[in-house]
Amino acid sequence: MDRLKPAEAAPDRNLALDLVRVTEAGAMAAGRWVGRGDKNGADGVAVNAMRSMINTVAMDGVVVIGEGEKDDAPMLYNGERVGDGTGPECDVAVDPIDGTTLTAKSLPNAISVMAVAPRGSMYDPSAVFYMEKLIAGPEAADKVDIRLPAAENISIVAKAKGLDVEDVTVCVLDRPRHDALVQEIRQTGARIKLITDGDIAGGITAARPGSGVDLLLGIGGTPEGIIAAVAMKCLGGVIQGRLTPKDDEERQRAIDAGHDLDRVLTTDDLVTADDCFFVATGITTGNLLRGVRYGAGSATTESIVMRSRSGTIRTIRSEHRLEKLRAYSAIDYEH
Repeated sequence: MDRLKPAEAAPDRNLALDLVRVTEAGAMAAGRWVGRGDKNGADGVAVNAMRSMINTVAMDGVVVIGEGEKDDAPMLYNGERVGDGTGPECDVAVDPIDGTTLTAKSLPNAISVMAVAPRGSMYDPSAVFYMEKLIAGPEAADKVDIRLPAAENISIVAKAKGLDVEDVTVCVLDRPRHDALVQEIRQTGARIKLITDGDIAGGITAARPGSGVDLLLGIGGTPEGIIAAVAMKCLGGVIQGRLTPKDDEERQRAIDAGHDLDRVLTTDDLVTADDCFFVATGITTGNLLRGVRYGAGSATTESIVMRSRSGTIRTIRSEHRLEKLRAYSAIDYEH
């Protein structure tokens, strides 16, 4: 049997298959807090669980999107080194709970999320916390334009997907700032899926076939937009964004930092590299993933694992024996 030539050698390791253990840990820790009404408590245990697991991953990572600055976040803070230091140099974006309020109230679509890309390839979101976003799937990725009215983009998506406008569903964060946008969408006849939190999951469902969502529009967090951009690299979808300062002071800081507030940021602007990894594990059941389910001494999780280089998307259902987890983890998943 002939040996493989170097160019035909097996691809390098799929880091996402190691990273999913990190989001599983965060989701299982947070799962015990579903419905308790304490979003900070849920976030705290998820951070602790992910931090204990992330340093077992073979990478030399730096958190570029995390829990905030070091003074405010003792773990998973921006600039923290994570991983065991032996693998590739990476930018790491981590959101232990995308949807802390969803978790606290036992509402759908709370997930634990991580995105990893080569060092220096993720956009720095520090100047402006919010951005206007448009997210669509691969059918309309090269046709939509955030500068167009919502009605035009809905029509473009409908045509690209072979739908009537009335069959298009648009995901929008339920916020007073979106009242005019919601009215414009309703005038087209399209349907709206209003979400209270969790626009990472909302954006991914807009790019996933069969999810029941076709487009995401509106203003949300810039860090979440960058994490969603990694997912779009894997899914073949698109995210477009424009920085949206919340006040004059933030606007001036952005201008002083050299940002063009009229510029449309594309998927490739938000994440410049092509070999990226995205992982998410469901905390509460939603359109994207099933939430954590507990049995007698066991837990079952569902995760999505994606790599942009290969275009591989896996859904992983894992069954965990809590006594085994306790033997090697600092987190007591049974309480």
